[in-house]
Amino acid sequence: MDILQWLTQTKVGEFVFTMLVSMIPVVELRGGIPFGVAQGLPLWAAWLAAVIGNLIPVPFIIVYIRRVFQWMREKFPRLNSLVDALETKAHLKGRLVSKYKYLGLAILVAIPLPGTGAWTGALAAAFLDMPLRRAIPSVIVGVIAAGIAIALLTHGVVSLM
Repeated sequence: MDILQWLTQTKVGEFVFTMLVSMIPVVELRGGIPFGVAQGLPLWAAWLAAVIGNLIPVPFIIVYIRRVFQWMREKFPRLNSLVDALETKAHLKGRLVSKYKYLGLAILVAIPLPGTGAWTGALAAAFLDMPLRRAIPSVIVGVIAAGIAIALLTHGVVSLM
């Protein structure tokens, strides 16, 4: 089935919904790809939707997260412990990334386990003051690699059923 034929078969809603699911911080594409396949998308379409959805928040996180955290501290002091936890996580992951720089960032994002991924990589890049134009390609490479790993796992599980 080619792309034009697929688009005309009303799977656009499932594609967009898979993108939205993949934008959620903890879920990311680790949950987005299986979700898309469960919604009836072909594996390639679920992968594409999840990768795109996972990448959409990344530049905003890298550029604005420090300002968002500062605003949260000022307006909602009760959330200080949450902000502290997120900053601590970013700094811990940042140590790993700082050793290998952009390759380390790609590896951190590529590992499809909890506590890694595009959101964590973007947080680490922001707190390491990595320039957006250099951090984005590393995150993209990591997201694509993680997406391939999850797609292979999803295909294996679906094949078993």
